[in-house]
Amino acid sequence: MQPRIYNGRKALMAAAFLKQLLQRLCRHQFSWPHSSVHGQDYQVCLICGVAYEYDWMTMRRTRRLASSLEGGTEGRTQAGRSN
Repeated sequence: MQPRIYNGRKALMAAAFLKQLLQRLCRHQFSWPHSSVHGQDYQVCLICGVAYEYDWMTMRRTRRLASSLEGGTEGRTQAGRSN
């Protein structure tokens, strides 16, 4: 019996599923807070890479950020508009 070869779409779906599963099961070990070029403070999990907004006043993570910190900011100006 030969191993099953997945086409590109199935491989992407499997990778996305695995990423979601790992993020839900991760114990989250966070980095020191960082500031983005847009002035937003955030922390990133060193294990799974999920970013959370950070509030310096309360010194706590406040909410999970969208994947924009994972590389979706290319081609954007400082005001956040696309070039």
